[in-house]
Amino acid sequence: MEIINTIINRVKAILVSPQTEWPIIEAENAPHVKLCTNYLALLALIPAIAAFIGYGIIGFRVPILGMHVSSIEIGVRQAIMLYIQMVGGAYLTAFIIDLLAPNFGAQKDLNRTFSLVAYAYTPMLLGGIFFIFPKLSWLAFFAGLYGLYLLYIGLQPMMKVPTEKQPSYFVVSLLVMLGVAVLLGVILGAILLPKGMYLW
Repeated sequence: MEIINTIINRVKAILVSPQTEWPIIEAENAPHVKLCTNYLALLALIPAIAAFIGYGIIGFRVPILGMHVSSIEIGVRQAIMLYIQMVGGAYLTAFIIDLLAPNFGAQKDLNRTFSLVAYAYTPMLLGGIFFIFPKLSWLAFFAGLYGLYLLYIGLQPMMKVPTEKQPSYFVVSLLVMLGVAVLLGVILGAILLPKGMYLW
């Protein structure tokens, strides 16, 4: 129960007052494994469980076939795919952004970089609840746009990037985040989903 309260308080703080919360997060310098276990991995259950319910129980319409489909197997596959995308995507994104840090005069520290990415993922993870209704699943990614704002303002306190290089580092970080998401989506989709069946 304590860990749930901690997550709720952190979610509220990072969403409502990120300017004051980022310095607090930076000072904590939480190990990335601990942060993943106690925060990211738990919040990533939201889109995973929602996708299982949406695709496996409620079902979705296949326009080409003109029919409504619900399949426990597809629901499980979607849940696994989303979970790996969120957790694995955060790690891969953080690793690359951290690797590029010296090129922008930023501080290289995987713990802080992972914290930056994990907390920037928060709006998208919460928005993952929309996967309960597959037609509204795009709203999860729309919610993730606020995460880009969190990423931008978090770069300076977390990565100590010089102010003049913050915009360029943000653009590169954004491209890395999008690239990782697309790459994982294609790879996992090809492995886990029936041929031609992707999230829509």
